[in-house]
Amino acid sequence: MTTEPAATEQQQLPGVKYRPETRTRLVPHTVNGRTKLVEEEYTVQVPVLPKDWDHIVTTAALAAAVALLAVALVWSTASIGDYLARAIAAPIAYLCASAFALGWMICMALEWSARYDHQRAAGPRSAGTVFLLLDMAAVAAHGWAEDSLYVGLAGAAVSAVAKKMFSVVMDHQARPLPGRTRAWLQQEDAEIGAALALAARTRHLARLQAQAAAYAPPLPAAAAPQDSGQDTLGHLSPTVRSAVRAVLDTVPDVSHEDVLTHLDALGLDYDETAVLAVLDSLDNPLDTRDSRSERPLPSIAPPGQTVTDSIRTALSSGVQDRDRVLSYVQKLHPTTHRASIVRILNRELERTA
Repeated sequence: MTTEPAATEQQQLPGVKYRPETRTRLVPHTVNGRTKLVEEEYTVQVPVLPKDWDHIVTTAALAAAVALLAVALVWSTASIGDYLARAIAAPIAYLCASAFALGWMICMALEWSARYDHQRAAGPRSAGTVFLLLDMAAVAAHGWAEDSLYVGLAGAAVSAVAKKMFSVVMDHQARPLPGRTRAWLQQEDAEIGAALALAARTRHLARLQAQAAAYAPPLPAAAAPQDSGQDTLGHLSPTVRSAVRAVLDTVPDVSHEDVLTHLDALGLDYDETAVLAVLDSLDNPLDTRDSRSERPLPSIAPPGQTVTDSIRTALSSGVQDRDRVLSYVQKLHPTTHRASIVRILNRELERTA
């Protein structure tokens, strides 16, 4: 058993024209007791709106004005191009000739865009007038050069007629606004323009900041803060930097060699020289004992003194802090690799133990 929806009748008003229009709708349809929504086409009578002759005439006038602009562009380019071809190649002459008509046409497009704001439209209107006069003068000069001044003047009038017709259509389209509404629109336009300008300048400044950060030379380690040691680890890899910082924060009075031992235990791939240099730049003395009783160490190595001799001199002077010994020996032997000094120091400590 099936059920069909009842057809609906549409009332029509007298004196109004209608046209049929086919539409689609979902209607319930039952078969054997099961109801489902199915699509159904139906026809309705849609009232036909009367023709808007004001809109039709205005659109036709705008189309005619645009056609006049095209005619003026073609005539002006052909006339001025033929005039300029006397001195330069024809393709270049005609290309340059199009600039005369395009100049005042572009100004008219900007004037159309600002037709509701007389202050903004004043600039393009004045500039367009100047470009139009130059265009007309060039067309008239071509007629004079061809001994047909009247033809040149008639051709110049084509541009004047085209611009005037478009200006008339534009003034007709620009509905007058009340003073308060015009002031409100100007404020709204200024606020939106300021927001756009601020966003553009912010993006520009962010781009400059990124470029400056990319081209800025890295700061030397000595210029980094020495109190916390956080910034001096900046040039290490993130993994090694985190591991070194964790060792320094969790293990008290740790030596440089112990830090390297921890890094080896973690299985990290690191530059031993870079890590030792960073640890030495932290300037964190590990020996807190009073060292005022220690004998002063010589600041200049005697001629012929080796690294081993300098280490033995430091140890015999009572200096037991490994970092102080390494710093002292490095000052005397700046060309010697720090890793070599560490190995020699370890050997001497084992020998004296």
